[in-house]
Amino acid sequence: MPNPVPDDDLGELIVRAARSLRGRWREVLEPWDLSPHQVRALMVVGRTDGLRLSGLAEALRIAPRSATEVADALAGRELVERVPDPTDRRAVLVRLTDGGRRVLDEVRTARAADSRAALSGLPAADRAELARLLRRFVDG
Repeated sequence: MPNPVPDDDLGELIVRAARSLRGRWREVLEPWDLSPHQVRALMVVGRTDGLRLSGLAEALRIAPRSATEVADALAGRELVERVPDPTDRRAVLVRLTDGGRRVLDEVRTARAADSRAALSGLPAADRAELARLLRRFVDG
């Protein structure tokens, strides 16, 4: 059995792997002219039928003002829209437009294909084990 990787080296390997995938992710997003941050916002909004900006900020772990800026940029591209909150007439919700849903589906498909390509050098059993271990790590 090979020597185990020290915990501090393992953490560095995880960070390096994440950076590598993040770099690939930016390249994958070029056709849509979206940042990873904007796509994460689309994903968060897409999980609901409408989300307040405070909920978006919380989910993205950013300041409410930053969430407003992200939503404004996405609304300017007609990927999200603001609609009245049916439970509070003073509040608004952000939700995906049909175009936003289409773009999000396209991006997810492209990202999945790129992830498969990035990990294709690993045998299927290793990919499954890596997925199991990472889920265990993040679920914690």
